[in-house]
Amino acid sequence: MLRFPAHPRLAHLLQAAEPALASDVAALLEERGPRSGASAADFAEQVTAFRQARQAGALGGWAAAERLAAQWRRLLGVAPADAPPDPYAVGAALALAYPERRAWARPQGGGRFLLAGGQGAALPESSPLAQAPALAVAHLDGLAGTGSAGRRAEARILLAAPLDPADLEAAAEWTPCTEWDSRSGRLLAQEELRVGALVLAARPLPRSDPAAEADAVAHAVAAEGLGLLRFSPEAQALRARVGSLRAWQPGEDWPDLSDAALQAAAPVWLAPFLGGVRSREALERLDLLPALTALLSWEQQSRLDTLAPTHLTVPSGSRVRLEYSPDGAPPVLAVKLQELFGLADTPSVCGGQVPVLLHLLSPARRPVQVTQDLRSFWAHGYFEARKDLRGRYPKHPWPDDPASHVPTAKTKRALEGGRR
Repeated sequence: MLRFPAHPRLAHLLQAAEPALASDVAALLEERGPRSGASAADFAEQVTAFRQARQAGALGGWAAAERLAAQWRRLLGVAPADAPPDPYAVGAALALAYPERRAWARPQGGGRFLLAGGQGAALPESSPLAQAPALAVAHLDGLAGTGSAGRRAEARILLAAPLDPADLEAAAEWTPCTEWDSRSGRLLAQEELRVGALVLAARPLPRSDPAAEADAVAHAVAAEGLGLLRFSPEAQALRARVGSLRAWQPGEDWPDLSDAALQAAAPVWLAPFLGGVRSREALERLDLLPALTALLSWEQQSRLDTLAPTHLTVPSGSRVRLEYSPDGAPPVLAVKLQELFGLADTPSVCGGQVPVLLHLLSPARRPVQVTQDLRSFWAHGYFEARKDLRGRYPKHPWPDDPASHVPTAKTKRALEGGRR
């Protein structure tokens, strides 16, 4: 290829294609000749017209192309060819220079093609090339931005030649492909006969790679969102506890378990736990708690239970669940106020830095007071609440001195029976 003072694309064409044809094609790619009419995009027709002009000795607008073609013929040691070229041979030569622009007709037809490089492109339906099953494209006008209805517009094909589908198939390879089908909500595993982005044929894959399956499902979650997953109450609680510690201890390296972070990193944290998951239903049944827990180091898991426990034991002996908020709001402890008799100060978490928000409940578990200052409640709010509640709940204790009374979740009779 270094023999040719040309772009590497053209040097490859000149080195690999039939020499006389390569000389003409390479010259016309650098020095375009006259083009007009319905066949203006047909590069094979342009090569034919160029040869006819040379044979007739009437080069006119082809003169610059002929000077360059003659240079290539001298380097290749060949005489000029004047017969009309095989259009498929022209397409094959173009494909040597622009392999990523080999194109396959889309199923809907209408002059629309997909290039091997993944770009969409189109010809006017009136073009003779619009019905070709495959093309080699020399020139495009690039992407034309956004079309109607916000859809990305396809590039316009300016110059191309027909490509023999057999040549395209000869260059293709069978490639395993495991991907998520968002419409059916299932994993599809198949072998595809591919040339870059072009899929020429497909057949079922009898056995796919488990790692590839897990990766495909995880990338589907990253693309479509966490709506594909179902977080159990325990998993949601873990996310809220870790989110609280991130807010309370910004200098610590607590992982980000927010929706945005989990979606973006799904191929990292979720994929190792997706063995055997091949459908939306199986994905929804997946227990996410182990996957989320694995994002914490062993040390963080231990510190999490110390700094943000799931439950607190209140003076009555009951273990009461704490409700955390991922934004760092104080955790809520909803407990019957009789169970806190004898407790002077508000319980706290995060090493005593964050007082919990007490939702003090009546015996019927209806809210009586919301406070972070239990001492003040015993001094003032309790007696106001007692005036209204002890008539409604006479079976429950309403002592004059809650600080010294036995904490209990029981009625007075049950409490007295327990003492006897």
